[in-house]
Amino acid sequence: MSGTGPNEDDMIRAGEYALGLLPDDEAEAFLRDMRADAELHAAYLAWVEEFAGLAEEVRPERPPERVKKKIQAELFGAPERRRLFGFGWWSGGLVAALMLVALLFGRDFIGPDVPEPALVAEIAAEDRGLVINASYAENGALRLERSAGAAREGRALELWFIEGDNAPVSLGVLPETREAELTVPEELRPRMGGAVLAVSDEPPGGSPTGAPTGDVLAVGEVSDA
Repeated sequence: MSGTGPNEDDMIRAGEYALGLLPDDEAEAFLRDMRADAELHAAYLAWVEEFAGLAEEVRPERPPERVKKKIQAELFGAPERRRLFGFGWWSGGLVAALMLVALLFGRDFIGPDVPEPALVAEIAAEDRGLVINASYAENGALRLERSAGAAREGRALELWFIEGDNAPVSLGVLPETREAELTVPEELRPRMGGAVLAVSDEPPGGSPTGAPTGDVLAVGEVSDA
């Protein structure tokens, strides 16, 4: 893609048109220019060929639906605007073009991915009146989803890390929402596998002593995901 053909701006426009990144009015203007300029049309075809070559190096994989929807929203906004794009290649190559854009511009384009859990635990009471599903990622994120139970009125639920005979270490007071995310301290992360997570009944704000003061309501062992 070199020589005495289109200038740099036109080359950029050709590449953006090939990826469907131009707003509809700019795309229509480029299409008119391309029909009247053989060199500009050649530049567009060269971009298409180059992008297709990049796509061939990518192992086919069906992305999560949330990724496709986020890319579509980032690029084109509301569905009404997406309907304005009427190019012939668009309907057949939408997903391929979107995934190629994500490949070229990196992960930040579609937002941060949620790390896959490395460890999981079901923190549950014997009568299952309180059940919290935990998933831990290697970056220290501990995601919690409470599927049953709640703190008593005027009380709070506090989560504890327990390893063997060592004293419990508080991981924090759980919010009232059913879903939450806590960050495990770095010094505890290598020891998460095989540890026990427990939830105790505490006063608002958590234990005043640094150790559980109320009843232990639920317990669960951390295991591989």
